[in-house]
Amino acid sequence: MTRFATIFAGIDKPLIAMAHLPALPGTPLYDAAAGVQGIVDSVRRDVEVLIDAGFDAVMFCNENDRPYQLKAGPESAAVMTRVVAECRPVSVPFGVDFLWDPSVALATAVATGASFLREVVTGVWESDMGLWNTDAAATLRERRRLGGDDIAILMNIAPEFASPLGGRSVAQIAKSTVVSSLADGILVSGPMAGAGPDQSVLREVREAVPSDVPVLLNTGAQADTIASMLAIADGCIVGSSLKVDGRTWNPVDPSRARAFVDAAKAPAR
Repeated sequence: MTRFATIFAGIDKPLIAMAHLPALPGTPLYDAAAGVQGIVDSVRRDVEVLIDAGFDAVMFCNENDRPYQLKAGPESAAVMTRVVAECRPVSVPFGVDFLWDPSVALATAVATGASFLREVVTGVWESDMGLWNTDAAATLRERRRLGGDDIAILMNIAPEFASPLGGRSVAQIAKSTVVSSLADGILVSGPMAGAGPDQSVLREVREAVPSDVPVLLNTGAQADTIASMLAIADGCIVGSSLKVDGRTWNPVDPSRARAFVDAAKAPAR
């Protein structure tokens, strides 16, 4: 079985919910008065709500560390690891995403026992963070060096806040990412958090890669459209639409979270 299939055995279309961390120490939006304990308390509350709503997995992410860095410091890795270790669920798998340093995500995943991570590890991009050059070879070799062979790496081939350098189509990039970069899953995103891709793009990617490699909707999942998206995709990652007022930076809204799961798992008509 593939890493992804092993993690989500028996689940047809996994629903992965985001647990967004408030800003970490040293970043512009960090709440020094609340401190690191405030981050832990906020994330723990959101995780409890997401598990109660019925999500199949949770993924931790430093979503509010704006502006994002391509290389994070040791303090970010240390606090991220503490938060994940204290808030990780015990009843469902969990993953890690660090914007945008895969070495921190991988180190945190290994240290906390995470099952998967989400990162951009292929391609060169012009982005809000400047010129963004990736290194899939280094990331996968580091996974092997750290003994994290069971950790699935879900590769985002259309990162938010960025555009690719070069003329290849999204489908060509997806196929190449599977063949040359050994992706455990392909993620398709819209232009920014909370905004989804066109269904035609999602379908094009799904048709381009082997059937045993999952293609997941990575952004823009909404309760009123998720059924049609999951008719194409093999699962989804969702964050913004679960929040109070649908705003990325707000706490998770229990009613929105339950409504999303109900819509995604409703029998097809």
